[in-house]
Amino acid sequence: MNAIDCVTAARSNDRPTAVDYIDRIFGDSFMELHGDRRFADDRAVIGGIAMLNGRPVTVIALEKGRNLKERMDRNFGSAHPEGYRKALRLMKQAEKFHRPVICLVDTSGAYCGIGAEERGQGEAIAENLMEMMTLKTPILSILIGEGGSGGALALAVADEVWMMENAIYSVISPEGCASILWKDATRTAEASECLKLTSQDLFKLGVIERIIREPRTADSVLFDSLKNLIAQTFVKLGSVDTGALLERRYTRFRKF
Repeated sequence: MNAIDCVTAARSNDRPTAVDYIDRIFGDSFMELHGDRRFADDRAVIGGIAMLNGRPVTVIALEKGRNLKERMDRNFGSAHPEGYRKALRLMKQAEKFHRPVICLVDTSGAYCGIGAEERGQGEAIAENLMEMMTLKTPILSILIGEGGSGGALALAVADEVWMMENAIYSVISPEGCASILWKDATRTAEASECLKLTSQDLFKLGVIERIIREPRTADSVLFDSLKNLIAQTFVKLGSVDTGALLERRYTRFRKF
């Protein structure tokens, strides 16, 4: 597929969302935790504890919703600052109890409403970037749909970043890019190519470590293989000395 086809696929209503991944990978072991202990519980961010092959892990996900009612409830996956603060609270908890962290990212970007700005949206994202860089536990982030700007990066400062085959990851939406560069939103396809937002582009650039093949239907093969890959990766990352892990994570992002 070309870049604009990937954009369409990443935004498809038929695409599995974070709750589907959580249900199929972690099942009934997932226990959701709520609130940022400051303002509210952001429904766009799902977070909690689950068991992965007998090992406790912390799961944090950006959830868009699967129908109109759910999408309105989840704010279409666009998190408020309290969502990112909830995520950080759970990551610090994971660090305390030596649990690895897995982040599932699917958002067009952080919410840019007046209330979110008043409550410190930029500061909340920046704090996540800083704290994740030094979090003393393994972190794995997977782009499962859209990965939009700082809203996605706030959950993607990880030891490894993976992408689903037809996911996208970009500093700005193609529509926004076309509007800014050419003052013409109809040049979305051209902007998509320029942004190098596909999994293949980002793998070649070294921004991600792995591309996960997507079958025609989200069958059990996808989730079973992904579950095993995640478990193996946490075993590998867990065997690395904490100081070396943090240095490697820092170097990973500095080289960009």
